[in-house]
Amino acid sequence: MTVFALGSMLEEVEESQLEEEARSLVFLTDVAHARDAMRAAGMVYDGEISLSDVVFSKIETQQECLAGSLSIPRLLDVLGSRNRILIFINRRNIVILDDSSFSRRLIVRIQRSKLKQGVTKERFLYNFITQFMSRDLEMLARYERRIMELEERVMNGKTEGFQSEITPIRKELLTLRGYYDEVMDMGKELEENENGFFSKKQIKYFGTIADRADRLMGRTAHLLEYAQQVREAYQTQVDAEQNKNMQFLTVISTIFFPLTLITGWYGMNFNNMPELQRGYPGVIMLSLVVVVVCVMWFKKKKML
Repeated sequence: MTVFALGSMLEEVEESQLEEEARSLVFLTDVAHARDAMRAAGMVYDGEISLSDVVFSKIETQQECLAGSLSIPRLLDVLGSRNRILIFINRRNIVILDDSSFSRRLIVRIQRSKLKQGVTKERFLYNFITQFMSRDLEMLARYERRIMELEERVMNGKTEGFQSEITPIRKELLTLRGYYDEVMDMGKELEENENGFFSKKQIKYFGTIADRADRLMGRTAHLLEYAQQVREAYQTQVDAEQNKNMQFLTVISTIFFPLTLITGWYGMNFNNMPELQRGYPGVIMLSLVVVVVCVMWFKKKKML
């Protein structure tokens, strides 16, 4: 268990100094030591504590504390396993449960990059939540470039492998849109401050979290619409190619239909049929004339 004291800087505190520390504290530990950390933080939580049950990002108001969960997609594998975190907040302290090193890396990045890393609980939570969303705009920009490349390929008639590339992009964007919606609701729930754990002057930070998540969700929705437009352009290209093939087959069928009629007619071998004995060259010439006339007519109609 690692303990950080909130103040002008996030300072690590030894467990032996907890009783002497008067400032608000952040307890970072794993699930196996969750009860010890919550006891040290003066929190009461009767529910089951399990990271495997974390599926959504949400915050719930309990009588003695706020119980939150974070299910954060990995930037390099959005559809894969997620970073799962549990957060408990009371009037004074914060407990973060994480069996991986993800939360510790976030706190280290906060310590390195923020001037006012953890003056208050509200400021720390704002920094913590926005820290794992700090690279999301860059990630969405990469999605936009990928979709633009697919669009350019479609416009150039290169449709091979399009479906296998656009489908996972749409799935990932749908996953991200749902995730940002959850974070936005979480920010609004914190801003409501139902238990009065947060200072009224400080809850503005949670509104900023909700606004940022809302903007990211809007950007994701825009990319989904863009991907759908490119997909429709691809389908139009495929339909045009199929129509071209059908048109070619129609031309071939139209040319050979009169030839089939001619050969079928002269293939009946009636005794009184004109030119039965020496009509072969005539049939050949007639067939050539039919082919030439059909080809000229189709070219005039711009079907060849």
